[in-house]
Amino acid sequence: MGFFNFFKRNISEQEFQEQQKMKYGLEKTRTGFFQNIVNTLTHAQIDDDLYDTLEEQLILADVGPMCAVRLVDELRDAVEEKHLKNGQQALEELRQIICQELTPRYPMELDGNPAVILVIGVNGVGKTTTIAKLAHLYKEKGKRVMLAAGDTFRAAASEQLELWADRAGVPLVQAGQGADPAAVIFDAVKSATAKGYDMVIADTAGRLHNKKGLMDELSKISRSVKKASPEASLEVLLVLDAITGQNAISQAEEFCKAASATGVVLTKLDGTPRGGCAVSVWENLGLPIRFIGVGEKIDDLMEFDAQTFVESLLPESALQKEEQKEEGEGEA
Repeated sequence: MGFFNFFKRNISEQEFQEQQKMKYGLEKTRTGFFQNIVNTLTHAQIDDDLYDTLEEQLILADVGPMCAVRLVDELRDAVEEKHLKNGQQALEELRQIICQELTPRYPMELDGNPAVILVIGVNGVGKTTTIAKLAHLYKEKGKRVMLAAGDTFRAAASEQLELWADRAGVPLVQAGQGADPAAVIFDAVKSATAKGYDMVIADTAGRLHNKKGLMDELSKISRSVKKASPEASLEVLLVLDAITGQNAISQAEEFCKAASATGVVLTKLDGTPRGGCAVSVWENLGLPIRFIGVGEKIDDLMEFDAQTFVESLLPESALQKEEQKEEGEGEA
């Protein structure tokens, strides 16, 4: 399927609204470095200088050096294989390559009784708000959701989650500071099973004290989930802050290995022009992006769709800055 058809596909009203939300959420990234990529390719002749420029622009967009080199190599191979003639065709091919890179290789496991999601990540990445937004998202889908305050290490973590649970309109299982996180999550899963809840979303400590300690703690939590309900499914979502980009990914590599994460939530994409870090998540972490945060409101967490993401990231045509300026002046 050509990328012209890719962009012109028929969509429902709800899908259109989701596209618009993602488009506005990615505005800083789209109108920054990725718009430069579109502008560069749109009317260009394909030569070695173009590939060099594209590689530099991908790195500036925080795609990461290794990923940028590989994407350009894949584009170069596709251009030769498909006998592409101009930059516009190369741009369409680049969209396909990035979309394939971002498409999850397998679905989330949410068919358990209950479905349990552990949310992990270092402090400050938006973990607690992500949990509340996940609760809201699945509640809107008709799921009965319960939260578990598994971060018993950080002072006030439970109180903060309680505020968000109230805002999302879901119950919270919690214990005092210093309590055993595995016991708290065990109680939550046990309660959810007894009361017929579909899902438990659990907070975890955001510290990386040491790799073995983290592995032991999360392993204990996993065992407690299965002990509370043998029919439970388990997903472990790693929250990353898009504003810190490649730095967040490099810091997460050890955390990720220790925690046996199954997916990524990329937060604060609306606050950075360097959202290209999303493109290299699979290459660096071996994990699919499952959700992205594009705002501060409780409904500003979106299920990740690679096709919609690429449509929002790489617009169809070059942006004429003069036209944009004139439009802005005309509206004033």
